[in-house]
Amino acid sequence: MKRVVVTGLGMINSVGQDKESSFSAILNGECGIKKIELFDAEKFSVKIAGEIVGFDASTVMDGKEVKKADRFIHLGIKATQEAMADADFGDDIDMERFGISSASGIGGLPNIEKNSILCDKRGPRRISPFFIPSSLVNMLGGFISIEHGIKGPNLSSVTACAAGTHAIAEATKTIMLDGADRMLVVGAESAICGAGIGGFAAMKALSTNNDNPKESSRPFDANRNGFVMGEGAGALVLEDYDLAVARGAKIYGEVIGFGESGDANHITTPVVDGPLRAMKSAMRMAKNPKVDYINAHGTSTPANDKNETEAVKALFGDRDSCPPVSSIKGQIGHCLGAAGAIEAIVSLMAMRDGKLPPTINYTTPDENCDLDYVTDGVRDADLNVVMSNSFGFGGTNGVVIFKKI
Repeated sequence: MKRVVVTGLGMINSVGQDKESSFSAILNGECGIKKIELFDAEKFSVKIAGEIVGFDASTVMDGKEVKKADRFIHLGIKATQEAMADADFGDDIDMERFGISSASGIGGLPNIEKNSILCDKRGPRRISPFFIPSSLVNMLGGFISIEHGIKGPNLSSVTACAAGTHAIAEATKTIMLDGADRMLVVGAESAICGAGIGGFAAMKALSTNNDNPKESSRPFDANRNGFVMGEGAGALVLEDYDLAVARGAKIYGEVIGFGESGDANHITTPVVDGPLRAMKSAMRMAKNPKVDYINAHGTSTPANDKNETEAVKALFGDRDSCPPVSSIKGQIGHCLGAAGAIEAIVSLMAMRDGKLPPTINYTTPDENCDLDYVTDGVRDADLNVVMSNSFGFGGTNGVVIFKKI
């Protein structure tokens, strides 16, 4: 099967509106979590999130077209424009052999909320004709494929918080099996609205540390009490290795393994077995390399962080054999379906620069979370193989492994 490499990256999140500023802020431990401004959250039990401030959708698409797409699509377009420019293609690209693999956990929830209210309060005639095409998850790929003329496979993953990682796996499979020469992966999410915050809060999944937002997301810390919603997008250009080398492309890394599994246990509560099997599958495909760093799912919830720690130890045999692990959700929050794409990008950039991103807000050790979580700030490291984990509601798990070339 064909080898698959990454030749373009782009991202936007609450600490930066491009990949370099985002990565720098993440390494510096900056936090984008603050009081919610996208809607009035005063009556909500949760009033904080990792919002992107100052983003103007009219900078990435024509002002008249903005209303035809939900904010998650706007963010996906932004990340994609950067990734495509970063890949630096010439004119001689067969766009019928160029596909797209998009991802979102929820899609256009703000528009669903808005139009549902309009329908109830003012009648069905008030529903926007753009409501459906602006809200569907696969329209992320639809809008972007039209903008860039991408005519190959147009796929979409809607697997909760594992969607971004699954989109990478789907794109890799497509190239490996000769369904395309190149694939654009884009994961995007913007569900910071009343229904999104209220829904997750009703499940008791979110941190309620409203008075101290910058310390509210604390992965692996003993005092963690839920995740913090984030928004953002990540885009990666994947290519057939031979074609990338032939055109002299910059290569961030090779996809050498991916793994997918289902818990078959509970709709929201994670277990150890499912994530462990996904990691084992990715390692088996990658031929069991020495892993130098794991970018954890690390949500800052009691169950995930404990179980992920246990799964990592089970994978490597014991605590002392485990590589360094960190979670960037303390910096940007949990970007749901975009998390896997953003965290894969951070993993690749960490490998590029030899810098381990820190886990911020870790102050109180938990006896059930006893790995090296890079809690002492950014750390220099020789990184040749990195792993990125994503686990989602419904018991759906995705893992991807990259290798430096």
